[in-house]
Amino acid sequence: MSALTDRLAEVRAEGRAALIGYLPVGYPTVEASVEAMRVLVDAGCDIVEVGPPYSDPVLDGPVIQHAAAIALEGGVKVDDAFTAVEAVAQAGAVPVVMSYCNLMIQRGYERFAQELKAAGGAGVITPDLTPDTGQDWIAAARAEDVDTIFLAAPSTTRERMHLTVGASRGFVYATSLMGVTGERASVGSAAERVVVEARAAGAEFVCVGLGVSTGVQAADVAAYADGVIVGSAFVKALGDHGDMEALRIKVQELAAGVRGQS
Repeated sequence: MSALTDRLAEVRAEGRAALIGYLPVGYPTVEASVEAMRVLVDAGCDIVEVGPPYSDPVLDGPVIQHAAAIALEGGVKVDDAFTAVEAVAQAGAVPVVMSYCNLMIQRGYERFAQELKAAGGAGVITPDLTPDTGQDWIAAARAEDVDTIFLAAPSTTRERMHLTVGASRGFVYATSLMGVTGERASVGSAAERVVVEARAAGAEFVCVGLGVSTGVQAADVAAYADGVIVGSAFVKALGDHGDMEALRIKVQELAAGVRGQS
């Protein structure tokens, strides 16, 4: 068991899915981003994904790309991500980091895992690292009891699904569609199929991301997933001026959705 699986088990015992919120560190400023992550927790997020901005976020949509560019222009550092992780943990949610692997390589896998653990982090989501290419990271993470969270997509074969589930700890991140992140008018049916296939491969917890932006969508996904992951909708609500009230309102909407209150 880990902090992530403990929280997901607690939420499941409540008869609902978890709300998992993502925000990039440094947007619109480092201080505002840390405050915004506290808002996520206060308004109803069970788990928070802390995103160290990366110069080439190829898997992120335009909203997050824009936020990352502003953060980088402001001089955000990897150390700031660990500050945010600590703030999330102190606020009462379970923090994880969602990071492109180059940032982790530059830091050194062992050092990255150690510093994350020291800050109170529970795991790392690696969108551009796969189980078969990530053995060094997996070893470093497990040495620190840090969960390794890999992605499964609608295109994932049965063989690769078993590989992904076997390497993942905490939960499996199921992408609801192919392509970059961002808000969608409809989440579609592919997400549920990925969840079913991941569970068939042995996954205990499967959380769905990419595209959820409304309370109604959150309720739909919560009916079959263990967690609903929201990123672009929260970044958009926060905006370039750091609108904490707009962010709080959007989080409350999604939190009501996963709790069946939308």
